[in-house]
Amino acid sequence: MGDKREAFLGLKAKITAGGGEQKIEKQHALGKMTARERIAALLDPGSFVETDMYVEHRCAYFGMDRTEIPGEGVVTGYGAIDGRCVYVFSQDFTTLGGTLGEMHAAKICKIMDLALKTGAPVIGINDSGGARIQEAVDAMRGYGNIFYRNTIASGVVPQISVIMGPCAGGATYSPALTDFVFMVDKTSNMFITGPQVIKAVTGEDVSVDALGGPMTHNAISGVAHFLSPDERACLADVRRLVGFLPSSNRDLPPVAESPDPADRLCGELETLLPEASNRTYDMKKIILSVADHNDFFEVQPWYAQNIVIGFARIGGRPAGIIASQPQVMAGCIDINASDKASRFISICDSFNVPLVSFVDVPGYMPGLGQEHGGIIRHGAKLLYAYSEATVPKVTVIVRKAYGGAYIAMCSRYMGADMVLAWPGAEIAIMGPDGAANIIFRKEIESSPNPGETRKKKIGEYVAEFATPWQAARRGDIDDVIEPSETRKRVASALGMLAAKRESRPAKKHGNFPV
Repeated sequence: MGDKREAFLGLKAKITAGGGEQKIEKQHALGKMTARERIAALLDPGSFVETDMYVEHRCAYFGMDRTEIPGEGVVTGYGAIDGRCVYVFSQDFTTLGGTLGEMHAAKICKIMDLALKTGAPVIGINDSGGARIQEAVDAMRGYGNIFYRNTIASGVVPQISVIMGPCAGGATYSPALTDFVFMVDKTSNMFITGPQVIKAVTGEDVSVDALGGPMTHNAISGVAHFLSPDERACLADVRRLVGFLPSSNRDLPPVAESPDPADRLCGELETLLPEASNRTYDMKKIILSVADHNDFFEVQPWYAQNIVIGFARIGGRPAGIIASQPQVMAGCIDINASDKASRFISICDSFNVPLVSFVDVPGYMPGLGQEHGGIIRHGAKLLYAYSEATVPKVTVIVRKAYGGAYIAMCSRYMGADMVLAWPGAEIAIMGPDGAANIIFRKEIESSPNPGETRKKKIGEYVAEFATPWQAARRGDIDDVIEPSETRKRVASALGMLAAKRESRPAKKHGNFPV
């Protein structure tokens, strides 16, 4: 028995050593941790249980029969974050570049299957050279099996992708199918085809970072949701995100005890808005004021900055925040903002996270580029996502709420359960200037002093229609509140709606306006 135990311990040590000291040192020199170091940093201390450590590939082509790949290039298993079970896989770049083959994929698929059976999040740490070319169709089958499970698990358990190295070709589609994508500054990248292929096919010269670096995907493509300065900060952010989400769609998000009183008044909001309605302010100041401990975990902060999304707790209850941002494009909704917000709404609804919307929107973004780019189709996504969502929906109209954009930003007509407005809210089909030009056109044109008449008519329109009172009289908003009462009233509404139950007609699925 002693010899067998010694052989067992030797094999285990060999596998846990990955590609060996030299390759581990090279990984560290790049500012990257090893696969097991990442798991240790992510999970509660001592909670990780590894699975399939001894799995081996069975490829015999191109000398692979003589190639050992410890752990088959990926570490898989389960552990805990804040005491809650999560499943994790971490690709090991020190072993044949973390390339994916048949058995590598099988290990990942096994823990994804377990996550579905038990109802727990899946966190994938990607650091791989891509498909193992020597395994040809077996590697492609492996990717296909993972993509299929990503899709089946979508909306059932949270799926989080952490890009901590290269992620190229078909490998990129798995992160794209998951709920959230994290990237690390300077060390992670994603692209379908690399710079050399692009150069050969199109003649374009581009660096790896410009093509698929962290800021490219956080600010331009919208593929990524978070950007961290280093790997430890990234893994800490993953833990923070998990804290807002339930383990599965069968659960409610975890409520935390909060010493921050739910009925705390936000006096700073009384003087936040500028006197002139065409002047800007930072909507994030409202979100931070309303959130517990002024803590807001923003999602996609560099992408489509005219709309703000993220997580906060209000009275201890997690909420998904969607808010217009007047500082960027006056808060107009464009193609990218529609995509950004609607996908976030869908994720929150999938995992029973209530939605709180702060509205200051003058309309959908006008322009030839927007129309030809499909603002009608993309803008409809926002209408669809809010209407489809059955979680509690609370809306606060801060200032402007004009036309179709007002409807789209979780108005009563999109199923909002509670709609509140500040006293200076302007709820109308369009802004006063445009409305006066249409309604009073003849009077203005025939006036001996058109400028003065136009100014007078704009004032009349503002007094009568650019207020919250028309909507309040018709029950389209539930109450007009003092800005300082915003946190108190939103927290009260979320508490009242905690037991909300709402269903939709039975159907296979709706047709999202992609």
